[in-house]
Amino acid sequence: MRVELLLIDPQNDFCDPKGSLYVGGAEKDMELLSQMVDRLVDKIFDIHVTLDSHHLVDIAHPIFWLDSNGNHPNPFTLISAEDVDNGLFRTTNPQFQKRATEYVNALRDNSRYILCIWPPHCMIGSWGYGVYPVLYKSLAKWEEKFAMVDYVTKGSNFYTEHYSAVQADVPDPQDPGTMLNRGLIETLEKADIIGLSGEALSHCVKFTVEDIANNFGEENIKKMILIDDTSSSVTGFEEQGKEFVSNMLKRGMQICKSTEFLA
Repeated sequence: MRVELLLIDPQNDFCDPKGSLYVGGAEKDMELLSQMVDRLVDKIFDIHVTLDSHHLVDIAHPIFWLDSNGNHPNPFTLISAEDVDNGLFRTTNPQFQKRATEYVNALRDNSRYILCIWPPHCMIGSWGYGVYPVLYKSLAKWEEKFAMVDYVTKGSNFYTEHYSAVQADVPDPQDPGTMLNRGLIETLEKADIIGLSGEALSHCVKFTVEDIANNFGEENIKKMILIDDTSSSVTGFEEQGKEFVSNMLKRGMQICKSTEFLA
């Protein structure tokens, strides 16, 4: 049986209480996930780990925008296409104004969400970028089998958000890294079982799983098993996480606890 794990953004900035975008309970998620990987070290065929990868200058970071008073917006501010059209927000660098306006309009048209400003997080090369230590230790132990974790980076294109691990929220035709990652999807199609975990359930897990499912074929969705005690939602977005799980269960995704997975 070919068992593959897809672990989404298990990084310090999300999983450590000192992280800049800590997801409540994520450190406990990682402990349970680590224990599961240790238990199944000889049964796991492959492990894919996605890494949110940002620069300080990013369309979803405060530095990118100014409000009508000339101040950078606070984290968790929502910026709609109408806000930009009405002059409530403009780009700090005027050279980015046209591109940013096109971006928020594209978000409105694809109905994914309104642009949310986040605290700078998962900065490439920083402490917050690293995999949470207890899980990293388990991944390293698994690699002693002469296996290699497949690290998948996302988010370094500062013109677009990249919640989903398989495509940016507004793909940039000039940047292949923002386009649909067919290679990862085709690899997962070969699996018999796909274990899903990571942070945050309400955002990057949600959009990754939905994008894979939408390019996967409905029969393949039955291979997907969400390990629900190893994934938490961003505070305030719990309903979004619950709705995602409910919708995916209706499509055939399964759900279990970390102690039940392949038990």
